[in-house]
Amino acid sequence: MPLAQGCEELEAITITDLLVRAGIHVTTVGLDDRPVKASRGTTILPDTTIDAVRDQVFDMVVLPGGLPGADNLRDDQAVQSLLKKHAEEGKYIGAICAAPKALAAAGLLNGKKATAYPGVLNALGDDRIDVKDSAIETDGRVVTSRGPGTAMDFALTLIELLEGAEKREEVNKQLVR
Repeated sequence: MPLAQGCEELEAITITDLLVRAGIHVTTVGLDDRPVKASRGTTILPDTTIDAVRDQVFDMVVLPGGLPGADNLRDDQAVQSLLKKHAEEGKYIGAICAAPKALAAAGLLNGKKATAYPGVLNALGDDRIDVKDSAIETDGRVVTSRGPGTAMDFALTLIELLEGAEKREEVNKQLVR
Protein backbone atom coordinates (compact mmCIF):
# COMPACT_ATOMS: atom_id res chain seq x y z
CA MET A 1 0.00 0.00 0.00
CA PRO A 2 1.74 3.16 -1.18
CA LEU A 3 1.10 6.03 1.24
CA ALA A 4 1.53 9.53 -0.12
CA GLN A 5 1.63 12.73 1.87
CA GLY A 6 -1.99 13.80 2.32
CA CYS A 7 -3.52 10.32 2.08
CA GLU A 8 -6.89 9.63 3.71
CA GLU A 9 -5.97 8.00 7.02
CA LEU A 10 -9.35 6.37 7.62
CA GLU A 11 -8.99 4.46 4.35
CA ALA A 12 -5.32 3.56 4.82
CA ILE A 13 -5.79 2.33 8.38
CA THR A 14 -9.13 0.56 7.84
CA ILE A 15 -7.89 -1.35 4.80
CA THR A 16 -4.62 -2.28 6.52
CA ASP A 17 -6.40 -3.34 9.71
CA LEU A 18 -8.93 -5.60 8.01
CA LEU A 19 -6.38 -7.23 5.72
CA VAL A 20 -4.17 -8.00 8.73
CA ARG A 21 -7.20 -9.46 10.57
CA ALA A 22 -7.54 -11.81 7.59
CA GLY A 23 -3.92 -12.92 8.02
CA ILE A 24 -2.71 -11.00 4.98
CA HIS A 25 0.72 -9.41 5.26
CA VAL A 26 0.49 -5.72 4.37
CA THR A 27 3.52 -3.63 3.47
CA THR A 28 2.94 0.10 3.73
CA VAL A 29 5.26 2.05 1.48
CA GLY A 30 6.16 5.72 1.71
CA LEU A 31 7.06 7.66 -1.41
CA ASP A 32 10.15 8.89 0.45
CA ASP A 33 11.77 8.18 3.82
CA ARG A 34 9.65 10.65 5.81
CA PRO A 35 6.64 9.90 8.03
CA VAL A 36 3.41 10.45 6.11
CA LYS A 37 1.25 13.35 7.25
CA ALA A 38 -2.26 12.26 6.32
CA SER A 39 -5.07 14.53 5.15
CA ARG A 40 -6.55 15.01 8.63
CA GLY A 41 -3.19 15.46 10.36
CA THR A 42 -2.50 11.91 11.53
CA THR A 43 1.13 10.82 11.15
CA ILE A 44 1.67 7.35 9.69
CA LEU A 45 5.03 5.56 9.67
CA PRO A 46 5.29 3.41 6.54
CA ASP A 47 7.10 0.07 6.76
CA THR A 48 9.51 0.97 3.99
CA THR A 49 10.00 3.18 0.94
CA ILE A 50 8.87 2.65 -2.62
CA ASP A 51 12.51 2.56 -3.74
CA ALA A 52 13.13 -0.42 -1.44
CA VAL A 53 10.30 -2.47 -3.00
CA ARG A 54 10.69 -1.33 -6.59
CA ASP A 55 11.64 -4.83 -7.81
CA GLN A 56 9.22 -6.82 -5.66
CA VAL A 57 5.94 -8.26 -6.88
CA PHE A 58 2.98 -8.28 -4.49
CA ASP A 59 -0.36 -10.09 -4.73
CA MET A 60 -2.10 -6.73 -4.76
CA VAL A 61 -1.34 -3.01 -4.78
CA VAL A 62 -3.95 -0.84 -3.05
CA LEU A 63 -4.07 2.96 -3.07
CA PRO A 64 -5.88 4.94 -0.37
CA GLY A 65 -7.36 8.23 -1.50
CA GLY A 66 -7.50 11.61 0.13
CA LEU A 67 -6.18 14.90 -1.12
CA PRO A 68 -3.54 15.81 -1.91
CA GLY A 69 -2.53 12.15 -1.44
CA ALA A 70 -4.26 10.87 -4.57
CA ASP A 71 -2.66 13.61 -6.66
CA ASN A 72 0.73 12.71 -5.20
CA LEU A 73 0.18 9.05 -6.14
CA ARG A 74 -0.92 10.05 -9.64
CA ASP A 75 2.15 12.25 -10.14
CA ASP A 76 4.77 9.87 -8.69
CA GLN A 77 6.61 7.98 -11.43
CA ALA A 78 7.63 5.15 -9.07
CA VAL A 79 3.98 4.57 -8.13
CA GLN A 80 2.94 4.67 -11.79
CA SER A 81 5.65 2.13 -12.62
CA LEU A 82 4.61 -0.12 -9.72
CA LEU A 83 0.97 -0.05 -10.84
CA LYS A 84 1.79 -0.86 -14.46
CA LYS A 85 4.20 -3.64 -13.48
CA HIS A 86 1.64 -5.31 -11.24
CA ALA A 87 -1.11 -5.00 -13.83
CA GLU A 88 1.17 -6.60 -16.42
CA GLU A 89 1.86 -9.42 -13.93
CA GLY A 90 -1.89 -10.03 -13.60
CA LYS A 91 -2.01 -8.91 -9.97
CA TYR A 92 -4.92 -7.17 -8.31
CA ILE A 93 -4.94 -3.38 -8.25
CA GLY A 94 -7.22 -1.46 -5.89
CA ALA A 95 -7.96 2.21 -5.29
CA ILE A 96 -10.49 4.08 -3.19
CA CYS A 97 -11.85 7.64 -3.03
CA ALA A 98 -9.80 10.00 -5.22
CA ALA A 99 -7.02 7.42 -5.81
CA PRO A 100 -8.64 5.88 -8.92
CA LYS A 101 -7.29 8.97 -10.71
CA ALA A 102 -3.82 7.42 -10.24
CA LEU A 103 -5.07 4.24 -11.92
CA ALA A 104 -6.49 6.33 -14.76
CA ALA A 105 -3.13 8.08 -15.20
CA ALA A 106 -1.51 4.65 -15.56
CA GLY A 107 -4.09 3.68 -18.19
CA LEU A 108 -5.45 0.91 -15.96
CA LEU A 109 -9.08 2.06 -16.12
CA ASN A 110 -9.31 2.13 -19.91
CA GLY A 111 -12.29 -0.01 -20.92
CA LYS A 112 -13.12 -0.75 -17.27
CA LYS A 113 -16.04 -0.05 -14.97
CA ALA A 114 -14.80 2.03 -12.05
CA THR A 115 -16.06 4.13 -9.20
CA ALA A 116 -14.46 6.86 -7.10
CA TYR A 117 -15.28 9.79 -4.88
CA PRO A 118 -18.14 11.66 -6.61
CA GLY A 119 -16.91 13.71 -9.55
CA VAL A 120 -13.27 12.54 -9.49
CA LEU A 121 -13.39 10.31 -12.56
CA ASN A 122 -15.95 12.42 -14.42
CA ALA A 123 -13.62 15.42 -14.07
CA LEU A 124 -11.01 13.54 -16.10
CA GLY A 125 -13.26 13.67 -19.16
CA ASP A 126 -11.96 10.27 -20.24
CA ASP A 127 -14.69 8.40 -22.11
CA ARG A 128 -12.60 5.20 -22.02
CA ILE A 129 -13.62 4.79 -18.34
CA ASP A 130 -17.12 3.45 -17.60
CA VAL A 131 -17.80 5.54 -14.48
CA LYS A 132 -20.29 4.03 -12.02
CA ASP A 133 -21.94 5.43 -8.89
CA SER A 134 -21.71 2.16 -6.95
CA ALA A 135 -19.90 1.74 -3.63
CA ILE A 136 -17.47 -0.82 -5.08
CA GLU A 137 -16.66 -1.90 -8.63
CA THR A 138 -14.63 -4.94 -9.56
CA ASP A 139 -13.70 -5.26 -13.22
CA GLY A 140 -11.22 -8.02 -13.88
CA ARG A 141 -8.26 -7.46 -11.57
CA VAL A 142 -9.13 -3.81 -10.84
CA VAL A 143 -11.18 -2.91 -7.75
CA THR A 144 -12.32 0.65 -7.00
CA SER A 145 -14.42 2.19 -4.24
CA ARG A 146 -16.12 5.52 -3.40
CA GLY A 147 -14.58 6.87 -0.21
CA PRO A 148 -14.11 6.72 3.55
CA GLY A 149 -17.65 5.42 4.13
CA THR A 150 -17.03 2.43 1.87
CA ALA A 151 -13.57 1.56 3.21
CA MET A 152 -14.73 -1.36 5.36
CA ASP A 153 -16.70 -3.03 2.56
CA PHE A 154 -13.85 -2.31 0.13
CA ALA A 155 -11.38 -4.03 2.46
CA LEU A 156 -13.73 -7.01 2.85
CA THR A 157 -13.95 -7.26 -0.94
CA LEU A 158 -10.14 -7.28 -1.15
CA ILE A 159 -10.04 -10.05 1.47
CA GLU A 160 -12.50 -12.11 -0.54
CA LEU A 161 -10.45 -11.69 -3.70
CA LEU A 162 -7.24 -12.76 -1.97
CA GLU A 163 -8.49 -15.33 0.56
CA GLY A 164 -12.03 -16.31 -0.38
CA ALA A 165 -15.60 -15.71 0.80
CA GLU A 166 -15.19 -17.77 3.98
CA LYS A 167 -12.31 -15.58 5.20
CA ARG A 168 -14.28 -12.45 4.32
CA GLU A 169 -17.21 -13.66 6.41
CA GLU A 170 -14.91 -14.61 9.30
CA VAL A 171 -13.43 -11.09 9.41
CA ASN A 172 -16.85 -9.48 8.91
CA LYS A 173 -18.20 -11.33 11.98
CA GLN A 174 -15.34 -9.96 14.09
CA LEU A 175 -16.47 -6.43 13.19
CA VAL A 176 -19.89 -6.88 14.88
CA ARG A 177 -21.73 -4.95 12.18
